[in-house]
Amino acid sequence: MVNNQVKFSIIAIVVIIPLCSYSVWASDSNLPTTRVENPEKLQIVSSFYPLYDFAQNIGKDKVEVFLLIPEGVEPHDWEPTIQDVQLMQKSDLIIINGIGFESWVDKLEVMNYQGVILDTSKGITNGTTILRNSSESDKNFMSNEHEFRDPHIWLNPVFAKLQVQSIANELSQLDPQNKEVYEKNSQEYIFKLSDLDKKIRKELSSCNHDFIAFHNAFSYFANEYNLNQHTIISSNDPHIDPTGKTLENVINTARELNIKIIFTEDTLNPKISNVIANEIGGKTLVLSPIEISGDKSYIARMNDNLDNLKEALC
Repeated sequence: MVNNQVKFSIIAIVVIIPLCSYSVWASDSNLPTTRVENPEKLQIVSSFYPLYDFAQNIGKDKVEVFLLIPEGVEPHDWEPTIQDVQLMQKSDLIIINGIGFESWVDKLEVMNYQGVILDTSKGITNGTTILRNSSESDKNFMSNEHEFRDPHIWLNPVFAKLQVQSIANELSQLDPQNKEVYEKNSQEYIFKLSDLDKKIRKELSSCNHDFIAFHNAFSYFANEYNLNQHTIISSNDPHIDPTGKTLENVINTARELNIKIIFTEDTLNPKISNVIANEIGGKTLVLSPIEISGDKSYIARMNDNLDNLKEALC
């Protein structure tokens, strides 16, 4: 059980510091332009960063790809502005993740969008998985075994390859004269994703299996690589505040499993993770859901995650 000092810290977090994440909101000047740069190229809008990176690698100089959600803004917090609606209206293709990740997508019907909407989750998974989270026993928050829809398919490189192929197929249909280019580019990128997949399997195969992520973002990743994800926030949304009982359970789980590294995320205030880490005599590292844009590619950021997982597990 946690001592009184730690319980005080937990109460301070739950009551006084309810903002367990922060977003670097962009001003209107940072919103993507609605001006069509080259009308001869396919105009593509990607809903968030990984899909933007995928589309850029597939289309390269044959397409104009716009990132819908501004730099530094988390998709969970985002709603389209007038400028965003204008951008989407002028596009030939809108690429989304699906499985409910883009809560705003139904509004496209209201605005009578005439282009193509590609849901990259189709054919990959029905979005339903079983949560087995021994870190969370607060029954009022979420049960230990609960069926829910998890959208984080891009964090599994095997699923990411299928998303890339789906984008390549759609581009080939919309722009058949460049079909060979899209197929070539997509196969080259899929080869890189296969290398990433092999690297993760090899480097984590002989390590421990249990890790504590901040929120439920790594279910598909954990299932793919035979890991056990425990979480501080047993939700697809990292902005839900944990209860004191939840934090106490996470501390107990870390002790039982001899876990010394508690993960936080690159867009979150690390104070909650730090309190848990301090109590168990450990430390925090970042395990990124790769939901926002940054100065590194999707593959580079997945490699950063792998490095931190190796430090925690190996």
